[in-house]
Amino acid sequence: MFRTLLVIISSLVFTSTAIATPFWGDKNSRPVDTVPMMLNPGQFIWKGEAVPAGPVVVIVSLVEQKAYVYRNGIRIGVSTASTGKPGHSTPTGVFMVLQKDKDHNSKTYNNAAMPYTERLTWDGVALHAGGLPGYPSSHGCIHLPSEFARRLFDISPMGMTVVIADEQTEPDEVVHPAALAPVDARKGKLVKVARLKPNEDFRWQPEKSASGPLSIVLSTADQRALVYRNGIEIGRSKLAVAQSRRVVGTHAFIMQEGRGAGFSPLLKKAPAHRWLAVGIPGHFSENKQPLNPADADAIALPPRFAKALYDSLTPGTTLLVTDARVLEQQTTGLSLNIINADQPESSQL
Repeated sequence: MFRTLLVIISSLVFTSTAIATPFWGDKNSRPVDTVPMMLNPGQFIWKGEAVPAGPVVVIVSLVEQKAYVYRNGIRIGVSTASTGKPGHSTPTGVFMVLQKDKDHNSKTYNNAAMPYTERLTWDGVALHAGGLPGYPSSHGCIHLPSEFARRLFDISPMGMTVVIADEQTEPDEVVHPAALAPVDARKGKLVKVARLKPNEDFRWQPEKSASGPLSIVLSTADQRALVYRNGIEIGRSKLAVAQSRRVVGTHAFIMQEGRGAGFSPLLKKAPAHRWLAVGIPGHFSENKQPLNPADADAIALPPRFAKALYDSLTPGTTLLVTDARVLEQQTTGLSLNIINADQPESSQL
């Protein structure tokens, strides 16, 4: 009877704890083809499965009230957010994740639930699940939808770079980030990559990152192929696509072990690789479907770039093909502020 009473009490405690922790925002991602600016409060986009490896960086735009997540240099998530209200503004600059606590409760604000907390400063600024009314409403933290915060928490390493930006302090490509990360995930510094010149068909610079996971982005809108290794751009090329094979939406593939049928679309006399689609929101039906050889053959790259890329491919390489623009559209060249991350004797949150 005593044991039964303990079980009942434990159940009641668990139930009350679960009830006391609200769930904010949507439970599922919007389709990956959704334009980020069209997200309503509480909505998010997540395609983390498309890029399963590589360094992670988060950019929080105070202007847009959104958080952008990049992995291996490629955007894998966008979420609506709510930052500091007047009198409790969220600081701008470059931060790193100092602590992680899945079930955090505030010591400062009446034991308020802050699920999936990722601390950015010792005086009380963090990423965590929280209210999302559509405008700045927090006491300085960055509120995120609960499900988005959970997914981010699961892939975030300690020391992850987080950039918080507004129009007064940061470059335009950080305030309004594109599909490729403008910030070095390891150094927290703005990355300036020059566009190809009119007479420059491609650039190949593997020495910039000698090892690590490889990701490729093909944008039919920008007519560019971009290659990232361990979060660093090592290649960029012009791209031509046959009009009869027009890409619609965004599609993700991962290279498998073994050889595919026929020859590679990169090198016509070289063996083909095996590519399988990844089911991402809006395209779940494509999961594990092989890359259509006709679609691959419709893509043309400069021969020397294609050869260098082919020689670099390894199982686990990710490929994103999209009809959306991925390059930054405007730059200002302003610098970033660096926030001191040294731990004081006491901290708040």
